[in-house]
Amino acid sequence: MARITDLSIEQIADELKPLFRKFTLDYGDFTNQAGVLAHSPGAFRHLYGLLDEWRGHGTLSRRFVEIAVVTASRVNECSYCVGHHGAALVDLGLGPETVNGILDSEPPGLDDRDLLVRDYARLVTERAWGIRDRVFSDLKQHFSDQQIVELTVRIGVTILFNKLNQALQLDMEDSVLADARSKNITVEPFLSGDDPGQPA
Repeated sequence: MARITDLSIEQIADELKPLFRKFTLDYGDFTNQAGVLAHSPGAFRHLYGLLDEWRGHGTLSRRFVEIAVVTASRVNECSYCVGHHGAALVDLGLGPETVNGILDSEPPGLDDRDLLVRDYARLVTERAWGIRDRVFSDLKQHFSDQQIVELTVRIGVTILFNKLNQALQLDMEDSVLADARSKNITVEPFLSGDDPGQPA
């Protein structure tokens, strides 16, 4: 159960309602996240506004974006993001075995550029301070500087949302969880927020 009460669309400022509708209807059902993020209107406006801007004017393909988001979310064990974005990857034509095994050395269905994006997302998430110059040399063979910056920011925003979702224990929407399960996407191991190593 979420640690913060969701706000409904009736409880938020009128200026935020168009974005709220986009992230609860048009772009998928992010109702639980939107309702919690709305407690901070500035964060809601800027974070969702940035995602909305990318949706219309981003320089990266949806496939690359979703590969990066699922990779970072698998590393961080964020079931909320894996459920949402793993389902999107399946809709884009990748199999559930790719989504579930995206951190494996050679997940099926990924080409060389996909693997570059996957590997970069993993490096940014796990140890951004230690990325070698050769990684950027490889990226620049396929992506512009603008695309590399956008990819890096997208990964960073994903990490932010991973931590937000986990710290506030956001529940995946029932329809999203059902969709992920129907597509054989593994999310259950990440659903519990319990950590026996922490004091109660």
